[in-house]
Amino acid sequence: MSNKVQKFLVEENPMKVSQMINEYLDVFREYLYSLSMHEIKRECVSGLNRIDRKDAISSLELDIRIRVGDIVYVDFGQAYLNESGFQHFGLVLALFSYKAFVIPMSSNYRTIRNAPNYPGAIDSKNHLYYIGKPDGMHKESVLFLNDAKFINTARIIDLIAHMSPESEEFLEILNVYREIFE
Repeated sequence: MSNKVQKFLVEENPMKVSQMINEYLDVFREYLYSLSMHEIKRECVSGLNRIDRKDAISSLELDIRIRVGDIVYVDFGQAYLNESGFQHFGLVLALFSYKAFVIPMSSNYRTIRNAPNYPGAIDSKNHLYYIGKPDGMHKESVLFLNDAKFINTARIIDLIAHMSPESEEFLEILNVYREIFE
């Protein structure tokens, strides 16, 4: 744990709150300036979305009604290395108590070609699942099965498309997902 993190955890003096905020902002500002323009935009959009939506119990407060099988545009927030983060599309697999179980997806062609079920897969990686170009989407896509997670539905920015939960493809995705984690 870094000295700065330890200092934040130990500090309880209300007189030091301003100093703690300023130190955090200094570190965060330095971090942002070290990023590319694309990365800065993702960080700032995600941070503003969190500030704007953090108190919403669900997407219903934002007038977004989602169902299982919806393909949504989501702000997953900040991410560590090898995690899906920031703004991505995702497939809603389940809804439970104001939360959605979402599998992030990508339209990156190099990633798509690594899905085991992609015709002519180059370097098969079993955490990927090719879903083609669902109705309502503009590009072919791949699911990141290993990044599926429950999120507060208030993270959902927009409803993009729908895949019927009774469809053969959706049921196959559920089966593949179950097999991976058995």
